[in-house]
Order: sequence, then structure tokens, then C-alpha cells
Amino acid sequence: MQLHSRLPHVGTTIFSTMSALAQAHGAVNLGQGFPDFDCDPQLVDAVHEAMRRGHNQYPPMPGVPALRQAVAAKLQAMHGRSYDADREITITAGATQAIFTALLAIVHPGDDVIVLEPCYDSYGPNIELAGGRVVRVPLKAESYRPDFERIAAAITPRTRALIINTPHNPSATVWSAAEMQTLADLLAPTDVLLISDEVYEHMVFDGAAHQSVARFPGLAERSFIVSSFGKTYHVTGWKVGYVAAPAALSVEFRKVHQFNVFTVNTPAQHGLAAYMANPAPYLGLGDFYQRKRDLFRAGLEGTAFRLLPSEGSYFQCVDFSAYRERSGQRSDAAFCEWLTREVGVAAIPLSAFYAQGCEAPVIRFCFAKRDETLKQALDKLQSL
Repeated sequence: MQLHSRLPHVGTTIFSTMSALAQAHGAVNLGQGFPDFDCDPQLVDAVHEAMRRGHNQYPPMPGVPALRQAVAAKLQAMHGRSYDADREITITAGATQAIFTALLAIVHPGDDVIVLEPCYDSYGPNIELAGGRVVRVPLKAESYRPDFERIAAAITPRTRALIINTPHNPSATVWSAAEMQTLADLLAPTDVLLISDEVYEHMVFDGAAHQSVARFPGLAERSFIVSSFGKTYHVTGWKVGYVAAPAALSVEFRKVHQFNVFTVNTPAQHGLAAYMANPAPYLGLGDFYQRKRDLFRAGLEGTAFRLLPSEGSYFQCVDFSAYRERSGQRSDAAFCEWLTREVGVAAIPLSAFYAQGCEAPVIRFCFAKRDETLKQALDKLQSL
């Protein structure tokens, strides 16, 4: 039987490939972006308590009311925008599902969706599965900041939506308030919708503030804001996230949501709602990861890697040019394989975040790891 693939050019992701290679060679895995430490036991207890109290059947399709109310209260407190918990907050099966559902809700065949490269690898396939055309606009070289002239040039009457991501994976850049306002001014005369991937919203360093789309009325009124409890609370395997969007957009979002997942794990939602009563865990997340970033960067200072800025997220990108001759590897993908096999540390090549690859000698490490894991990796990298 012959099967006509919906995604003929898609294979196994680089994250799975590098994790398998790391396991095969006993390497320290700083590739895939998830913690190797446990979440707060109080969060686990809250989920257990929800199970014991009988919260084990289907919840409401948009999500448990208490959790939607907690999300709305957080957005109001942090960004000053009021979202109606009943009509404008939807709990999702993780952020990837949220982005895909938003695209399915708004994109029709023949529509263009702009993505800013490098970008997370699910964006392009999601757009194609929704019937849209991916329009790739590069971020500025070296700085990985938005190039508004190129974004403006890419917008046409066919443009249905734009996807942005701050703090940014993979580059760890964070959009400024001025950049957000420039985007608002650029989109003001258009009907372009915005999907704002803010899953690393609480991981912003050096005293900066996360500039959520929710802070900018001209953007918020056209936006799906996506975030992840998994990233915030160190429980990526739970796959629970949320979308905040104006009521008219949420209506369309929920039409699709009810038919691709319908709803999300009930006891996890109740547990998260109870745990969110204390804002300290997410308010302290930036300091928590900044300490890990600083530990990792200090260790890398003793190597020939050139460190790129890490303003937010839990990633650190480095330029490996100084090691090209020693390793005999020119491409970032080949260097990552060599680093895993010969040095014992796994990373992700930046080219994995481009449709056609890139020539920049840059790789990405994840520092969402125990200090012992980071020190073990640094010992190996310092031996280069």
C-alpha cells in the first residue's frame, strides 16, 4: 500500500537524534531542553490530593475554572491586562498543541504565515499541516534580533499570521519593549494575527522584564499568547500549557481544541491551580536559572568557545570556530556529533532551527540541569 505523506520532508527530530547518540556514548546530554531535576514535591502532593478528592474524570473542555482563573490573575498582576477566565483562557496539552491548534483555527489554504528563523522546529510543519505556506524571515545575523524591514517586506495581502518567540529558543535573546512597540506599529494597519510563543516567560535575566504581548494593547487584541506550565514548574512531561486570546479568537481556537484533544489531564490541572496560589516559584524562576547560566558561562570562560549573550530561556549558544581545526569538523551538525562521541557532551546544532540549515559555527547547550551535571559537562569541555 502506498501512502502519500503529509510531511514528506520531515524525519526524526535532531533532539531525538542527539539524545539517542548521547545515550549510546554515555555523554552528558545538554542537548534536549528539559531539566534533569525534580519539581517541587508540593506540586506533586497537590496533584495527588486532587486524585484523592476524586478529580479523575473529564474536566470542562476549556480547562478547570480554578486554573483558568489563576492564569488570568497572573496575567493581570504581571502585565496589567485583564483576560476573562471563562471566555479568553484555554488550558492546552502543552504549548506545541496550543500553537498547532491556533494555526488550525485561523489558517486556510493559500494563507501565508511568517516565522522568524532560527525558530522552533514545529512551527513549519504545523503551518503546512494547516494548509498554509511558510514564509521564513531571518533574524539579524549574530544578534538574532528582529529585522523589522524584512518583516514588513514579507507582509502581503496573503499574510494571515506571524509567529514570534521571546525569550527565544534557540538564541536566548529577549525582545525589548521598544521592539514590541515597533511590531505593534508595523501590524497596526494590517489584519495579520499574532501567535506569541512565551513558554520561557519567567526565565529573563539581569534585571530585565519579559515583554509579553499582553502589555501592548495593539498586539494583545490580535494575539494568541502561548505558555507552558511544564517549562515554568520543571514538569515538561506533564504536557500542560495555556492560551490567552481575545474572546473572538478563543471561540475559533476552542472549536479546534475540542476536536483534537478536547481537554487536558484533570488532576494535573487541579494541582497546578492550587500550586499557583503561591506566586513565589514562578517569580523566582529567573534568579534560579540565572545562577545556573552564570555557573555554566563561568566554566566555559576557560575554553575557546565564544559565548553569545544569554538574556533569557535556559539555553546558551556558543561559537565553536576555534575548535574546527582540532575536531576536523566544519559543520555544526558534524561538530555536535564529534563532541558527543569524542568529548562526551551532547549539544544541538543551530542549523536544526533553519529549514535550509545555516553556515554559522554555532551550537546550543541547555543549562536546565543539576549543578553536578553542569560541572561534569564543564570538566569535559575544559579538556578540549
